[in-house]
Amino acid sequence: MTKILYAIQGTGNGHLSRAMDVVPCLEKVAEVDVLISGIQGDLILPFPIAYKLRGLSFIFGKSGGVNLWKTLMKANLRKLAKSINSLPVEKYDLVINDFEPVSAWACYLKNKPCIALSHQSAVLSAASPKPLHTDMIGKLILNNYAPSSAKYGFHFAPYSENIFTPVIRREVREQQISDKGHYTVYLPAYDDDRLIKQLSRFSDIRWQVFSKHNKKPRDIKNITIRPVESEKFIKSMAASAGVLCGAGFETPAEALFMGKKLLVIPMKNQYEQHLNAAALRSMGVPVMKSLKSKYEADISDWLLNGSPVPVNYPDNTQEIVNTIVAKHRFDSQMDWTIDNQIEIT
Repeated sequence: MTKILYAIQGTGNGHLSRAMDVVPCLEKVAEVDVLISGIQGDLILPFPIAYKLRGLSFIFGKSGGVNLWKTLMKANLRKLAKSINSLPVEKYDLVINDFEPVSAWACYLKNKPCIALSHQSAVLSAASPKPLHTDMIGKLILNNYAPSSAKYGFHFAPYSENIFTPVIRREVREQQISDKGHYTVYLPAYDDDRLIKQLSRFSDIRWQVFSKHNKKPRDIKNITIRPVESEKFIKSMAASAGVLCGAGFETPAEALFMGKKLLVIPMKNQYEQHLNAAALRSMGVPVMKSLKSKYEADISDWLLNGSPVPVNYPDNTQEIVNTIVAKHRFDSQMDWTIDNQIEIT
């Protein structure tokens, strides 16, 4: 039986939530080992993890963006190089990678095919919408963080043959959708105090905030603050009047699937989120530059006049997995093309 290493980026929750649906599909066609690297995820996966590595994580700040200084300070490059060199990718028939750097670079150094199945592959495609500005450093990171020999991607729309609509996890598909009047908020790059200061300006709105910065629930005026818990977050979205979140991928995709009106704020220093924002804007989703007071009118307009953007996200994950495994299971070598090759020693 085909043996697959499925490698997942553990920064944030998007990759982990997608894995909950992708892994069972892979297990129907192969023997699967799962690798996770990263230190910023909140979700616990319901299956065994063969490799749990520190990897190279982006660290969220508290004022709207990625904290590049903390990201560099927490990066143990010596340990990263050791993990890359010691990972036995050669014992697998196929390595499928969701923007995970250790397995990607291990495959590159050993000339082992590495199949990218990630949102990042889609946003980098020439067919996908782009923002007016180009972040050259951000583009460099996206292109080289987890190199691959073949690319398949998920995006808000199928912009090309190798780009698929989002994987919507089963728990979301099975939710009863309602509107109980509150608004669900997930902005992990902002701290609670900043969120409370800005959202409390809308005193007639009930906000349910899910926070990466607080482990204990608390209520302040019209705002409830809760730790990130997957089941409670999904139920909050399903019963909400709308969703205010970062311009990541999974949360906006799930909100769109649920038929919720959506407002997104892309993180600073996170080029991928600006690429996502460009795609969402092209679909009619409003995009806000930041949570600063001068953009208060944008939130007011969304609360009063915002409406859902219709999408069609069929459940075709098994079909996608079957196609990729059938096409690449016997690959022994592939041409590696990345923009900038970095030597790991």
